[in-house]
Amino acid sequence: MTYCLGILTQTGLVMAADSRTNAGVDYISTYRKLFDFSIEGDRALFFCTSGNLSVTQSVLALMRQAIAAKSDINLHTLPSLYEIARYVGGIMRHVQDENRPWLEKDGIDSQSTILLGGQIRGTAPELFMIYSQGNFIQASKEKPFLQIGEAKYGKPILDRVLSFHTPIEAAAKCALLSIDSTMISNISVGPPINLVMYEADSFKVRHQLCLNIDAPYLTQIRKQWERCLNEAFEQMPNIDWEHYLSRGSEPLNL
Repeated sequence: MTYCLGILTQTGLVMAADSRTNAGVDYISTYRKLFDFSIEGDRALFFCTSGNLSVTQSVLALMRQAIAAKSDINLHTLPSLYEIARYVGGIMRHVQDENRPWLEKDGIDSQSTILLGGQIRGTAPELFMIYSQGNFIQASKEKPFLQIGEAKYGKPILDRVLSFHTPIEAAAKCALLSIDSTMISNISVGPPINLVMYEADSFKVRHQLCLNIDAPYLTQIRKQWERCLNEAFEQMPNIDWEHYLSRGSEPLNL
């Protein structure tokens, strides 16, 4: 399992991903899931991958081959992120069609999902989620974040804190807390955490991190977040049992 997310704001884009691919009692492996295909000065392109590792590796390899071969259609020639999403979706379908029958023979799930975020000169930053079938959805001002993988544990903080108008620094901090919350609740999500914060119209990657579980900043925000949650919980009023009993609350009948 994995957990990746992208956050779109009015001032830029945040992409983050864990690195765990397998987890068990005696077997844990890691693989980078956040990839940068940017061209400084022209386009910023970031991909996060989840699902069947062989499928996503094949998709990435085919995209790299097209760039190296200077194909007429590749990540560096297409004029919009929408066209890039369609292009990547087509590669996803091709790889799925080629591998699915053989994977299914051994009961292996071939499903994969990719997040695409970035900006091409002359357009605004955008964020897409591309499915195994090759179709995709796009983030919006009303729904400024997209998640793939083990999303449920890290979603509450995103729902409560984020909006399209959230400052990008705050969005990056929120992304790390979302992933850290997921790691605490699910062993299948784990470090290192890769994070990119891209500032709109910069067309340059100025801010990127790779954090291990014992990274000082990650340790600091984890402890402070836990402390703040506990303090907030202690300040919540207790249930007024007498109030509800006096109003004739119905007993539970077994």
